[in-house]
Amino acid sequence: MRWYEVRPVRFVLIGVALVGPTAAILLALLLAGHVDAGVALPALLVNVVVAVAILRMIQTDTRRLTDYAEILGEASEPVPAPELDSITAEFIASAMARAQQAWLDRESRDAGRAGLFEAVIDQLHDPVILLGPGREVRRANQAACKLFGDRLLDRDLASSVRTPSLLEAADAVLAGGASRTVEVLLPVPVERTLQARVKPFRPPGEEGPLLVLLTLHDITVLKRSEQMRADFVANASHELRTPLAALIGFIETLRGPAKDDPAAHERFLGIMFDQSNRMSRLVNDLLSLSRIEMDEHSPPTEQVDVAKIVRNVAATLELRAASRKVKLRLEQPDSLPPVVGDEDQLSQVFQNLIDNAIKYGKEQTEVTVALTASTQGKAGTVRGPAVMVAVTDRGDGIARTHLPRLTERFYRVDPARSRALGGTGLGLAIVKHIVNRHRGRLIIDSEVGKGSTFTVMLPAAKAVKVVEREVG
Repeated sequence: MRWYEVRPVRFVLIGVALVGPTAAILLALLLAGHVDAGVALPALLVNVVVAVAILRMIQTDTRRLTDYAEILGEASEPVPAPELDSITAEFIASAMARAQQAWLDRESRDAGRAGLFEAVIDQLHDPVILLGPGREVRRANQAACKLFGDRLLDRDLASSVRTPSLLEAADAVLAGGASRTVEVLLPVPVERTLQARVKPFRPPGEEGPLLVLLTLHDITVLKRSEQMRADFVANASHELRTPLAALIGFIETLRGPAKDDPAAHERFLGIMFDQSNRMSRLVNDLLSLSRIEMDEHSPPTEQVDVAKIVRNVAATLELRAASRKVKLRLEQPDSLPPVVGDEDQLSQVFQNLIDNAIKYGKEQTEVTVALTASTQGKAGTVRGPAVMVAVTDRGDGIARTHLPRLTERFYRVDPARSRALGGTGLGLAIVKHIVNRHRGRLIIDSEVGKGSTFTVMLPAAKAVKVVEREVG
């Protein structure tokens, strides 16, 4: 019930206010004998009728204004003002309509601004997460959902993030602590380091419970740059020591005892040339490995034809194979699905694998490069459809004790033979990091006395979306 229905006394008072002064004047004039009762009573009756009419008009307009106000409170678009009898009520209704229009305009602007902010936050490269007082994830932008999976929303952060330091920091800030910064290590699918900033957050003008705003910034490149500088100095100084010592020794010999010996000049210069080439290959491989590791956490985006890449690499190595009387045999089906990859890096992968097969295989044997497509990934390999490239040689094989370490930097099964064949000990490390960047797998199988098979498995183009959420 409305106020004018439950409090009629107000209308009685308004009626008394309208009729009272006129009735008092007429009564005073009547008592003073200035007017007759026949005149005073009709005048009083007219006054009462007018007052009642005015009260009815006020009551009707008030009811219409009240209904109009209730409609405005629920309306999402402008509502025209009702027809009213009094000018004052019309002014009030007009003012209410203008107020509603202004409110709708402001709401529209605020909604547009909020939508713009939402879109901007979703387009941020860095993950942003808003945690509730129970550590549940209330909001997360696209980068956060891509990193931890869509299951992140409306669940405890611990169900998607297994990093104790980050969870402890979130709990501490929710308990009223100051902002914190911690490092988060994501080991899969490629190891990355993120810097997490955990800050208390309370929406402006609200008195609700404390929330937490969590932002993560990828600092993998910075960490790897620091590590690479240290590794480069350590590895380069170790591997370059031998050829540099040899060069210095030969130069001293040529300037001293062999100064006038043409035969020694010819022999030593040949050795010095080989050692210089070895240093050049070593530096180039180190720089190449550094560049690959810098981009390892960012998968490629272009679709490439693996069969075409392998054919081109095989064509460039035919002369090298012929020099060792090795036959290159390429096996491939009529069609293969494309993969999302970097053409130059994949060429480097197959160049290293086929070149190794030619170098370490026996002369007058065969190197087989087999391309196949699989519809289902096996346990421990890529998920879903994949393209597999297997390079098989007929060499001496590799003992199983060496297999787990073959992709380590500078690890050699036979160091003397590797150096004699011009190897730097970095080829398989380069292969491993390129395959990791492509979210693939490198499988090595070897049997002593029979040969080795190096298989590269690359996710097919439709299966390359890997959800990166199992972190710890």
